[in-house]
Amino acid sequence: MAVRSEIDSQNIPAHVAIIMDGNGRWAKQKGGLRIFGHQSAITAVRETVEGAAEAGVRYLTLYAFSTENWARPAHEVMALMQLLVHTIRKETPTLLKNSIRLQAIGQIDNLPASCQKELAEAMELTKAGTRMTLILALSYSGRWDLAQASRRIATEVAAGRLQPEQVTEATVAGFLSTAGIPDPELLIRTSGEQRISNFLLWQLAYTELFITDLLWPDFRRQHLYDALRAYQQRERRFGKTSEQLTVS
Repeated sequence: MAVRSEIDSQNIPAHVAIIMDGNGRWAKQKGGLRIFGHQSAITAVRETVEGAAEAGVRYLTLYAFSTENWARPAHEVMALMQLLVHTIRKETPTLLKNSIRLQAIGQIDNLPASCQKELAEAMELTKAGTRMTLILALSYSGRWDLAQASRRIATEVAAGRLQPEQVTEATVAGFLSTAGIPDPELLIRTSGEQRISNFLLWQLAYTELFITDLLWPDFRRQHLYDALRAYQQRERRFGKTSEQLTVS
């Protein structure tokens, strides 16, 4: 496993996104209920957030709860919401101490009132953080994000404030929930699943993927450094040839 000293501090992705997968399977391996896996995942979140901030990552987006997750058994969803409230409340002082700003994307209005309250208070308390922005994707889906952006653009066109020919890629990006945030340069997915699961569909167009078989509750900052080191060994061409990059 990599250590921080092995990471090139001059080549850190500004934005890292993570699909935190494998909590249920981890709990099953331990002979526990699925919620045990979610509870045990908090250490992985803390280690990853601190490790990312220490490495110089500017934005870290965690896929915490997808739109599809609402279809899970009601008792699991309720336990997850309670865990979310408890975790936000407990971790906010650490975010403040480390100058980490908390934001959220997704259909936040669908969350229980208690979750919305804790989230709003934590975001307000940490809004002055400048070291790193931690973004929680909650009740989020990439298709929802594109649909809501399309509706807002259509509204602007219908009102005459925007002409159809003025709609560009930059226009669409400006109406997404991540407006003003750079697209992720690195996506990490745990548990070995090789799909992006309706996450940041527009934003991941040129993102480097790092997939590990490790289940999320076992993920630590050293594993984050492994992903960062793998990222640094790749050539990001954006459609160009290697020779063009060398010339430029």
